[in-house]
Amino acid sequence: MNRRFTWTDPVMKFIDVSTGPRRIIGIAADIDDENVVPGPAMVVYHPMDQEMGGGRLFVHARIDPYALVPPITKIIRDLSAEQPVERAATLEDVRAEVLAPNRLNALVFGGFAGVALTIAVVGVAGVLAFSVSARTREFGVRLAIGSTPRHLLTRILGEGAVIACAGIAAGVVGGIALARVVGLFLQDVSLPGALPLLGAATLLVAAAILASLMPASRASRVDVVQALRSE
Repeated sequence: MNRRFTWTDPVMKFIDVSTGPRRIIGIAADIDDENVVPGPAMVVYHPMDQEMGGGRLFVHARIDPYALVPPITKIIRDLSAEQPVERAATLEDVRAEVLAPNRLNALVFGGFAGVALTIAVVGVAGVLAFSVSARTREFGVRLAIGSTPRHLLTRILGEGAVIACAGIAAGVVGGIALARVVGLFLQDVSLPGALPLLGAATLLVAAAILASLMPASRASRVDVVQALRSE
């Protein structure tokens, strides 16, 4: 209303929302009853006698709702023989239909996230496995001068966590920069809150530590004599 009437009082003015102008007799609070995530929407309430579209009848049922469709249809037909009755559905059916696109998006992007997490785990494990193979003599020397296998295990796990933290920091910075660039061309581009970011970061660090277990275990079981002889 504010956009149409430039912040003036719209009551008793006319608006074109149908075949003829309609007089505004009152202003109601904003409401969006079509979308899961409410957004700006124009809703016009018409008198029942002037309503050109279909109506909705809500019935609270304590038994199977679909068993009530025939008797309710009969009652409506008795009141108005020409009144069509279409699309009988429960609120559960409507909710499933409305949420179907969101669930599909969640499933698709969840699959992509799973693939990305798998690639990250394999990458961390591969980098650390290569590092352990290249540092076999170093680990042998450390064990020879008194370092414990537990210390080597903790060291390699820490390196895996550092790799994960560096990747998370780069991802956050890159994501913020990319969101700002995309926001110049598209609307409603927003970043996730702190809680999702914290949860994703925790998951990635935990996955990186798990991926580091095998290389770390290999480093902690290096044979000192064989490691020194190999060089």
